[in-house]
This record gives sequence, structure tokens and C-alpha cells, in this order.
Amino acid sequence: MRTKIVYDKPGRIRFRAGAYAFEPEHESRIHKACVANSYVKNAIVHSENGGILIEYESGFREQLIEFIQKLNPATLPDGEPDAAYQLQALDSKFKNKLAFMLARRYLFKWFVPLPVRTAIHIYKGLKYVMKGLDILSQGKLTVEVLDGAAIGASILQKNYNSAGTIMFLLNVSSLLEEYTKARTRTALTASLAVKVDTVWIVKDGVDVQMHLQDVKEGDLVRIRSGAMIPVDGTVIEGDAFVNEATMTGESRAVHKSAGKSVFAGTILDEGSIVVSVRAVNGNTKIQKIIELIDQSEDLKASIQSKAERLADGIVPYSFLGFGLTLLLTRNVTKAVSILMVDYSCAIKLSTPISVISALREAADHDITVKGGKYLEEFALADTIIFDKTGTLTKAEPKLERVIPFEGRSEEEVLRIAACIEEHFPHSMARAIVRGAFDREIDHEEEHADVQYIVAHGIATTLNGERAVIGSKHFVIEDELVSVGDSEQRRIDELAGAASVIYLAIGGKLAGVLCISDPPRDEAAEAIHMLRKRGIKHVAMITGDSQKAAERTAQLLGIDTFFAQVLPEDKHRYVEKMKAEGHRVIMVGDGINDAPALAAANVSVALSDASDIARETADVTLRSEDLRDLAELKDLSSQLMDKIQANYHFIVTFNTALLAAGFFGILAPSTSALLHNLSTMGICAKSMMPLKQHAPTKRN
Repeated sequence: MRTKIVYDKPGRIRFRAGAYAFEPEHESRIHKACVANSYVKNAIVHSENGGILIEYESGFREQLIEFIQKLNPATLPDGEPDAAYQLQALDSKFKNKLAFMLARRYLFKWFVPLPVRTAIHIYKGLKYVMKGLDILSQGKLTVEVLDGAAIGASILQKNYNSAGTIMFLLNVSSLLEEYTKARTRTALTASLAVKVDTVWIVKDGVDVQMHLQDVKEGDLVRIRSGAMIPVDGTVIEGDAFVNEATMTGESRAVHKSAGKSVFAGTILDEGSIVVSVRAVNGNTKIQKIIELIDQSEDLKASIQSKAERLADGIVPYSFLGFGLTLLLTRNVTKAVSILMVDYSCAIKLSTPISVISALREAADHDITVKGGKYLEEFALADTIIFDKTGTLTKAEPKLERVIPFEGRSEEEVLRIAACIEEHFPHSMARAIVRGAFDREIDHEEEHADVQYIVAHGIATTLNGERAVIGSKHFVIEDELVSVGDSEQRRIDELAGAASVIYLAIGGKLAGVLCISDPPRDEAAEAIHMLRKRGIKHVAMITGDSQKAAERTAQLLGIDTFFAQVLPEDKHRYVEKMKAEGHRVIMVGDGINDAPALAAANVSVALSDASDIARETADVTLRSEDLRDLAELKDLSSQLMDKIQANYHFIVTFNTALLAAGFFGILAPSTSALLHNLSTMGICAKSMMPLKQHAPTKRN
């Protein structure tokens, strides 16, 4: 592509290829190609002038220029535009529509003859009047009735300019509502869509890993506990409980057995099934999410719902003020001035706009929030509870040591452990599999189907013997595997503060695997930042050993920690804190965290968390930086402050307008103009960013 650089600053560069250099349909392809580079943070593409604005990491300028020079839009693969591009397109479309509406209004005022303008105002105004009468006939008194009355009163007084102004501002309000709704749908759809790259296909009785894009109708896919179902299909083997909340909104798991249908995007909570593929369709999940978002009120912040109820509740008082003014002054003009001003319009518009703008701003900071109510809960929270492994600690734990027993070698213990663990997407499992790979240990399938037991471990059959791998609680207490005092002393001595995974075969301890899991580099700073922002209590709950948990708590300055706990213990602790009057944030990443995530006032998962954790969580940190929790705390608190400030301004300003109208200081047209201008101003202010700069990751 032939371009010239029109702006060039460190980390930000703008290329321009000129008008018609590429077609509008190429915009999404170019955007996707640009952001596919790991060093590109963001890209904005415009076909009108052939402009490409790119934000990139320092040190990659020459590499980026070379990439743009080699870029050929016509040869780029077609496909669904990514969420970032869709949001950019929505922003651009909204700005263009708003500019068009403004231009049309002033051109209409300047060039259309007065009699024609008057006839058009009357025709359009009668539509609002009829709509208000229709709602009134249903026994309701809403903002639409007030709008119709205000426009009708202006027309009766032959104040057509006021009627036109009111209708113009109502159209702008409708555009804002349409824009915010579309943006919410797009942002939430992107946040909830979980990509599945590979699946296990059953061929000739053997499980074979395959890319999802290569799966065809009729293939047999094996899905195990904790995994997301990637296809639509029919169960032909096995039993499982499937969480279909993304499809039906019902959180209770549904039993699935042979002959039952399952759908892409749902989560297999317990069990294992083989599914005959009926359709490989990523859009199935997305479409259902969109429908649920359209129908659900649960995503609104309670302050937003209160604002909407307050807005409709104020309407009768506006009519009461109109009647009293007319009765006391006998002056229709003063009475109409009262009718021209209402609190409800600004309240009803500014609050949802503030919320959706904050959701968008959070997304710009690599934080996906599934709804406004979770921002409100985050602002009110005073307690935060962290899972340890994969959340407070690094997402890449490392296998430090293998301790064999029963005359087995380290290589044999690691080979068997990796063979069993490779089926499950947990950080500890990945550490074991990666440890075998690094030591060049081949671990071909030698066992029967594996069963994942939530928060405990894995059970299978190996050469006719039961094999289990997991926590000490699971292997020793649940499976009744005997570990002698001398063996336990050896484990404690060699493992130190590392996490310990036990492997038993045939009821005997075969070996243990010691995995180091140091805290994330930013974890201590993140906790310090949260304390400064009003978090009074920081806790950690983990299924890990007492020694490993104690070491992590000391390093990070955590108030309270609980070790070797089960999922129901985590859930119970969250419920206990809530019962004591605390507002609780739960941060987790694993399948075993799902009950606690669901119980918290607001829950957070990192982007590399398990499918079920991300599905359960209300917030996802895409950057995997725990300091973003403090950024979100700032953002949510500033949102609540902005909504309160807006409310106080609306009440004060509109009360002043009502008083001025009552005493005859302002004419109805002036009251309407000032009221509508203030509404537009407060809405515009509500769209402004809460934080002026990108997060600095400093306290």
C-alpha cells in the first residue's frame, strides 16, 4: 500500500493513502491485520481518506512502517470484524448521524419558507401529541405524555419554533439511546464470546486433538468437566450437567444424556459426554446473548433504574405545577413555561449515558464489564477476596521437583501425571504438561476416560488400576491412600513452600509433584492501591497447602487467608462476609472458584481464566494486570460521583427555570430552549471520559 506519514510521534503514527485507496468493506480487514501484530495496541481505519492511525509499543516503528508498505487490502482474508472495529464503526456512525441532524436543522431553518416550516412542525408535532394521548388512554402518565403536552401547548400558542426545538432535541435523545444500546450489545457480546481453538475428536475409539475450524458435521467431540461446549449437537454417549445460562438465563445446571441436545457456548459443569456435531456455529452463542441483553433488566445499575423510575414519577408533578400556575396566575404563558421544563428528560437520559460511557471507558482500559450494576457494586465494595493459584500468583507456575515413591522413577511419575493432566485447562495442569515437555518425556495415552472432580483432582483407570492425581485432601482423605510419616516428612522437607500435587496408583502413593507459584510482580502493589481506594479487608482463599498459602500472604500483606479449602468453603466464606454487611469483590480463575464468584456482589476473572470462571464472572481483566482492579475502583467511584453531580445540577437548574417561568421572567420558548440546551449539555458531559489518561499502573 502506498501511503505517506502525516503524523509521527513515539507510540503513535498516522498513515494516509488518500481517498479511494481502499473500499469501505476493506476497513475491518485492515484493522484486523494491524491489531494481529503483537506490538500494535490499537488501530483506527477510515476509507474516506485512506487513513490508518496506529498506536504501537515503542521500538517497533520501522517494523510497523514495513508492515504497512507491504499491506494489500484486496488480498486480505474476509471474515467477521472484531469487536474493537465494530465499536469504532458505531462511534463513527453516531458522529455522522449527529452532524447530519444538526446540518439538516439549520439548513431547514435558513432555506425552507416559513409557511412550509410551520406546516411541517404542526404535522410532526401532532404525531407526538397522538402518542401521548395513546399512552394516557392506557392509564399511564409518563415522559411521553409530558412531551406530547409540551409540543401540543407550543403549537396551540403558535410557538412553532419552540415545538420544533423540542422535537429536534427528542430526536437527538433517541439517537443517543439507540447508540448507547448498540454499543452495549456490541461490547457485551464481545466480552462474553469465548473462543475455543481446539477440541478432542473421537476417532476409532481414540481421542485426537483437532482445530475447531476443521470440525465437520457428524464428527464426534468429547467434552469434559469445566469445558465450554464448542458446537451444537446431540449427546450420543455419557452423562453430564450443563450450565445453559448463556442460552436460557437459567443458572441451574441441566442434566444431559444420550439423545439430548447441547449448544455452543454452554458450560459442562460435571461429567463427560461425546457429542455428534450438528452445527459448528460461533454465532449461536452470540445471538442468544444479544437476545438476553435486549430482554434483561439485570444489567442496569440500580441507580440507573432508580433514575428512570424517578423520571416517570416526576411527570405528574409537572402537570400539577402547570395546573397550579394556571389557577394562581390565570396566565397561560406562565403555565406553559412550567410545562416546558421537566426534570425527567435530563435524569432519564444522563444516567444511562454516564453508565454506558463508563463501560466503554473500562473497555478502553482493557477491562470488560458485563453491565452497569457491576460498576455500582465495585464502587460500593469494601472487601476483596482473592483466589491464590493463577490469580495472585503467576499464570505460569513451574514444575520444580518430582518425588517418586514405590520404586518408580521421576520420569515415570511425570509421564503418567502429564498424560492425565493434559485434558484439563488449569495452570497447575499446564505446569505438569510443560514440565514433561521440557524434559522431553513422551506421554502417550495409556489410560481410560478421565473424570475431573471439581477442586479435588482427576481420577482414571491406568492398566486396570485406579489412578488419582490432585490435592492432599483428595488423594489421602477422600481416596484413602496411605502416606506414612516418613514419606510425609520427606515430602515436606523437599517441597518447602511449593504447592504439592499427589499421584496415587492402585491405592498407593506413586509420587508427588512440587510446583512453585510465585506471586505476580504487580500483586503487592495492586493490593496497596486497593487499600488506598477504600478496600478495608483483603483475604485469600486457596486449596493449596498451609505453608504455601502462608508464604504468599506474608509476601503480599494479606489480612486473612484460608488454605486447603473446598469450593463450598470459598462460597461459604463469601456468604459469611456478605451476611456481616460487607460488599464483596471475588477474584478467581479456576473451575473451583465458580461458586464463590457467583456468590459475590461482583466477581472478577482474568482473561486466561477457565471458561466457567469467565462465564460466571461479572468483570474480566483482559490485560491480566491486577492493578486494573484499582483502575476499575477509581472508574466506578467517579461514575457514582458524576451521576450524583448530574442529579444535583438537573434539580437546581430546572428549579430555577420553573421559578423564572412562574414569575414571568422567562417566556415559554426561552424556558424550553434553556431546558433542552441544559439537557443536551448534561448528556454531552455524561459522555466525557471519567479518567483523562490511560492507566499508569502506579499508586
